[in-house]
Parts: sequence; C-alpha cells; structure tokens
Amino acid sequence: MNIGFWIIAIIGGAAGLLSTLYLAIGFPAVLLWKLYRRVRFHIPMTK
Repeated sequence: MNIGFWIIAIIGGAAGLLSTLYLAIGFPAVLLWKLYRRVRFHIPMTK
C-alpha cells in the first residue's frame, strides 16, 4: 500500500485514541472533583 495512506491512517488513529482517552478520563475526573467539593465544602454541584 501507499506510504502516504499509512501515515494518514496512523495519525488519524492516534488522534481518535487520544480524544477517546481524554474524554474517558476527563469526565469522571470532573464528576469526582465536584463530588469531593460537595462533600468537603458544601458547594453545589452546579457551581
């Protein structure tokens, strides 16, 4: 196969993997942080 095709496929795959990992780690981290603040400082979850 063409080398350009492989480069584009690898870059696209890496971008998809990194964005998926960012979302998979980021959303639970934000929720846990908000829960911690809610319990520790009595700050509403919506702030």
